[in-house]
Amino acid sequence: MTEEKSLNFIEEIIEADLAAGKHKTIATRFPPEPNGYLHLGHAKSICLNFGLSKKYGGKTNLRFDDTNPVTEETEYVENIKHDVQWLGFQWAEELYASDYFPQLYEFAVKLINKGLAYVDDSTSDEMAQQKGTPTVPGTNNKYRDRSVEENLKLFTEMKEGKHADGSKVLRAKIDMTHINMLMRDPVIYRIKHAHHHRTGDTWCIYPMYDFAHGQSDSIEQITHSICTLEFVPHRELYNWCIEKLEIYPSKQYEFARLNMTYTMMSKRKLLQLVEENLVNGWEDPRMPTISGMRRRGYPAESLREFCDKIGVAKRDNLIDISLLEFCVRDQLNKSALRRMVVFDPLKVVITNYEEGKSELMPSENNTEAENAGVREMPFSRELWIEKDDFMENPPKKYFRLAPGQMVRLKSGFIIKCDEAIKDGAGNVTELRCTYFPESRSGHDTSGIHVKGVIHWVSAQHAVAAEIRLYDRLFLREDMNSIDDDFKNHLNPDSLQVLSKVYAEPELKNAKLGEHFQFLRMGYFVLDPDSKDGKLVFNRTVTLRDSK
Repeated sequence: MTEEKSLNFIEEIIEADLAAGKHKTIATRFPPEPNGYLHLGHAKSICLNFGLSKKYGGKTNLRFDDTNPVTEETEYVENIKHDVQWLGFQWAEELYASDYFPQLYEFAVKLINKGLAYVDDSTSDEMAQQKGTPTVPGTNNKYRDRSVEENLKLFTEMKEGKHADGSKVLRAKIDMTHINMLMRDPVIYRIKHAHHHRTGDTWCIYPMYDFAHGQSDSIEQITHSICTLEFVPHRELYNWCIEKLEIYPSKQYEFARLNMTYTMMSKRKLLQLVEENLVNGWEDPRMPTISGMRRRGYPAESLREFCDKIGVAKRDNLIDISLLEFCVRDQLNKSALRRMVVFDPLKVVITNYEEGKSELMPSENNTEAENAGVREMPFSRELWIEKDDFMENPPKKYFRLAPGQMVRLKSGFIIKCDEAIKDGAGNVTELRCTYFPESRSGHDTSGIHVKGVIHWVSAQHAVAAEIRLYDRLFLREDMNSIDDDFKNHLNPDSLQVLSKVYAEPELKNAKLGEHFQFLRMGYFVLDPDSKDGKLVFNRTVTLRDSK
């Protein structure tokens, strides 16, 4: 028997609305601002919005809320579209708030005509003073009583570019004593003489996000407008605008945003890291951006699984990053191809193996996957093994190589360490070993039993590679609880580069997006920096949670 998964609170609302006949079908939207790359918090919203429309047979629009020409770029638009599709979703319509600029302007004119909006010449400092505080009511200014005719004239002049940036704004006329400070005559239009990535120089006035958002939802007849909890105070203005404009009554619902340990989920602060070159761009594998996680090798399936596991809550909580890493490991364990790579090489010479000879050893690609097959690994007289797979004076129950001790080479032979060669400083530089020809894996008739198994690479056939070991970007568990500069908590060891690494030759055929488990070392993916003669691999995640 399988336990049926309970509904989250948004699904309960939708099912009640459909049962009551309030809607015949549902429509949701994912409304990013194209002012940066999407992060894991956006992935949660994407999975929620697209998942709801899929479950209930509705549709989800991708709408870019592009109302601030100063911060928005086409690069961000294209990257967002790629991220959504990579996660496995396809929108019903690709839309832009900027498409609605003429209609939003007419909505503003309608509010002016109804005596519900006015042009204010106050400076931003004056408006802040007039607004009051949460415990002190705001005060009306002299511009609030302008006539409809004067407001229409001034707003038209604003549109025609006759006034400077910051000299005037259009405000909704609500209540300067309202308990919700967002309802104290909020600004709904401002002047910005700036080039827009879509409309060019057609407009020099732009709607505020709070004004454009709800009206765009209404234009698209979005039934369930799903936002994060910080928009709870904004819901009153959302409803006020729809009511006063007498347009389609979209409804806003709020859920808890994603907060995760050792992670910063602020687009503004992530932009700061990029601009100050503290990371290698938005796609840096340490970044919590979808692009960064894709480059690090996180499969899209694991992100969807993670978003499903954390669920949809009504109050903020802190999700442990180890849950995300568990989802990644779980997916990669089933799909990643197994390969052998030596990170810290120590040479082994097999003295009783014929010089110049080599042979192929079949090794499994993935025992967890059906029909994954095998690959042939070349074996020769000289091998590379990990330095820490040898110990000159081992403790008890040490089952790897030591003087006089035997170990099995994975998919190969059993070898015995006869001698350790040292340099002038006393460092071990080479091991002299013998092998047992009858001990070949799969055909072992030697009768020798060993407990240790190590990985290896033929020195003659090895491929040089660079390995980038990524760790958590921040040292502080709860980055929301800090009261100083967030950059003070960056992990100085979040990236370690190993430049002298030897990989089995099969990895020359590695392709971008292909996942690997390097035996005993972790899960890895080929990085786009790779080129002929230089393979570069990123560590996606360790084999187990070592934290």
